[in-house]
Amino acid sequence: MDTIADLISEHSFFRGLERADLEFLAGCGRNVHFSSGERILAEGDPANAFFVLRAGRVALGFLEPGNGNVIIDTLDGGDVLGWSWLFEPYVWHFDADAVEPVSAVAFDAVCLRTKCESDPRLGYRLTQGFARVILARLQSTRLRMLDMYGVVPTR
Repeated sequence: MDTIADLISEHSFFRGLERADLEFLAGCGRNVHFSSGERILAEGDPANAFFVLRAGRVALGFLEPGNGNVIIDTLDGGDVLGWSWLFEPYVWHFDADAVEPVSAVAFDAVCLRTKCESDPRLGYRLTQGFARVILARLQSTRLRMLDMYGVVPTR
């Protein structure tokens, strides 16, 4: 049976980390599973974890009064879900629902923040990883908006 360190060592988010770092982080992780249609996180709730998706699909969205749930992105196995645990006030800014069964490693936020503070080098590496995820999601959102509104960028 694979350990949490084994599972995360296969994930691109953790690429380049040494085995000792993976073992150190693994102490904050646990395997989780969500059924299709199950809410994983809800806007406004405490951001007490982040998820390394191993398999499945997750819809990110928010409730728009009068229009229902608006999906802004979908994530698949290999993606990372949730960075609000890293930034005060530590609350979710979107909803996330399993579109199909999801397998993930969930990392406890308090445990991770404590480990990042005790090992600033590792905390910096994780923060860089999340910055790359955030940048990629912003670029993806930009492209979707250009496509949706038919705007052609000029420079």
